Amino acid sequence: MKTVTVVIPAYNEEARIASTVRAVKESGVAHQILVVDDGSRDRTAVIAREAGAEVIELERNRGKGEALNRAVSHVKGDIVVFLDADLGDSAGQAGLLVKPVLENRADITIARFPPPKNKGGFGLVKGLAAQALRRAGMEAKEPLSGQRAMTKEVLFQLLPFPSGFGVEVGMSLRALARGYRLLEVDTTMSHAETGRDIKGFLHRGRQFLDVLKVILRETKGCGG
Repeated sequence: MKTVTVVIPAYNEEARIASTVRAVKESGVAHQILVVDDGSRDRTAVIAREAGAEVIELERNRGKGEALNRAVSHVKGDIVVFLDADLGDSAGQAGLLVKPVLENRADITIARFPPPKNKGGFGLVKGLAAQALRRAGMEAKEPLSGQRAMTKEVLFQLLPFPSGFGVEVGMSLRALARGYRLLEVDTTMSHAETGRDIKGFLHRGRQFLDVLKVILRETKGCGG
């Protein structure tokens, strides 16, 4: 029987990490739950451990991609699922991502979310990422989704991940270049939405730059 490791990178997520870990645990999909505490300044690591996860603590914040890189040597499962720390109870839907991989219908699955309840940004980052994937041969509705599943063998072919917010786009572009089958899967997952305030726009600005850097690096010399 194939085993599953769920990897959850987390930075200052003490408010939601417990419900996320518990939801994964109660779903029964995971044989191993790894939380990578990316230099949090709050009680994320303690709470995750109390909720039943194995915890890897980084000494300082290194970015989502590097947090995932640090998790790889600890992965025991045949299939690896990446989930965001702020999914809360909706993290229990991780099995929807695992199923197509187990059935060999996809090499990598990516979660689609329902439309957001509140308006966030103007879609610039998402549009940039979607355009890059379209040029690489994939029509993606959720190019920035961090909820993904793949076999450990596929994972090793995509490493190392870029350190910043461009990790998902870089992962997809690299996978398409290697001929892997990517499949988006409908879910009703939800996470904490970034608002239309200064903090939200600064976050999206950093995200835009990271995504652009990754696109330029991954498509260099590929005609993209």
